[in-house]
Amino acid sequence: MFYDDAEKWSRQEIEKAQVQRLRRTLARAAGSRFYGDLFRAKAIDPDTIHTLDDVRRIPFTTKADLRAAYPDGLLAMPVKDMVRMHVSSGTTGAPTVIYHTKNDLSWWASLMARCMYMVGIRPTDVFQNMSGYGLFTGGLGIHYGAERLGCLTIPAGAGNSMRQIKLITDFHVTAVHIIPSYAMHLANVVREMGMDPKDLPIRFALVGAEPYTEESRRRLEALYDMKVYNSYGLSEMNGPGVAFECPEQHGMHLWEDAYIAEIVDPETGDPVPDGELGELVMTTLGREGMPIIRYRTRDLTRFLPGPCPCGRVHRRIDRIAGRCDDMIIIKGVNIYPMQVEAILMAMPEVGQNYLIELDRVGDMDQIKVKVELKDEYFVEDMRALTALQKRITARLRDEILVTPKVELVEAKSLPRAEGKAKRVVDNRGAMS
Repeated sequence: MFYDDAEKWSRQEIEKAQVQRLRRTLARAAGSRFYGDLFRAKAIDPDTIHTLDDVRRIPFTTKADLRAAYPDGLLAMPVKDMVRMHVSSGTTGAPTVIYHTKNDLSWWASLMARCMYMVGIRPTDVFQNMSGYGLFTGGLGIHYGAERLGCLTIPAGAGNSMRQIKLITDFHVTAVHIIPSYAMHLANVVREMGMDPKDLPIRFALVGAEPYTEESRRRLEALYDMKVYNSYGLSEMNGPGVAFECPEQHGMHLWEDAYIAEIVDPETGDPVPDGELGELVMTTLGREGMPIIRYRTRDLTRFLPGPCPCGRVHRRIDRIAGRCDDMIIIKGVNIYPMQVEAILMAMPEVGQNYLIELDRVGDMDQIKVKVELKDEYFVEDMRALTALQKRITARLRDEILVTPKVELVEAKSLPRAEGKAKRVVDNRGAMS
């Protein structure tokens, strides 16, 4: 049931190790230009850290800080001791770079192997990684975890659906890593080939990289007759393997022997109570080359209160509800795309794709939701389509408190990508 001893730790053992490792991390981080200057300016001494609450005396680290420190301002050891780097450029601004020592990579691989073992994957499984490699951390992070666990590991990479299906069938692949929108797309390709996704040998799917809802997860499980497990990670904290679901599928255990997690109010930075949505803030506890302290992830989640039936006491976070900067404001109402997806994916008539379009008409913002219907529901009976359109509109209005314009479209008519799905198109800035 357990991959290593740290999974069995009590709350007291976890917190004792966290304080010890935090002090060691701060001492190491002080060797970097960024944290050295910060600690001197704020009079922060690692020897004065005695409790987990003391971490809040340290200022947040932001994406802007990482960009300003490019290329090596957060490096706590000489470059000659580094064996790998990952770079995330994003869409604007300078890149961010994360360095790893040999020990850092071994630690990361062990955390990822722990995640995979927890959901039931064993060395006898064949694992196919459908994630991008290169500078993106998702590919190599999970790849090395699968090899550490002992699985036959196929580095398929992203895209090329026909090849993915051939590899799955020819090598009897039982476990995959895949983003949820591509899993939906791949099921369509399988059916177009005259096959049923349920006939594929896959028993486990590890999914992450983009937000998705519980309704989407259940659809995937039914489509493929497999178990789908949520994964959370980010490059600044290594990549995948930060938090993972256990077989209970109710929240992701965040590995507290490797990280300190806080959830704060995005506006004030103050801690929020368990069960309340806020921004996840993370501190590395085991990384040598580039420790990062109190990093504002911009990801929105909550701590799930109460014990987990699996027996692990590492705290659980809920699935990521979105990002602070993904929030849409329409007529003064805050809306997250995941709210829309939750409603749509719970409706049996709705297909596998949707698109939110934001426009400005005069001085008013408007929201349109284009919804693909399954073939059997896209009928010529206008009364039936109109009734369905009104029902979808009403359910969305009840959830987001704004009345959207709903446009029903045929299956497979909206743009598709083999990478992350683009769910929101904001045309407001392009309009005069």
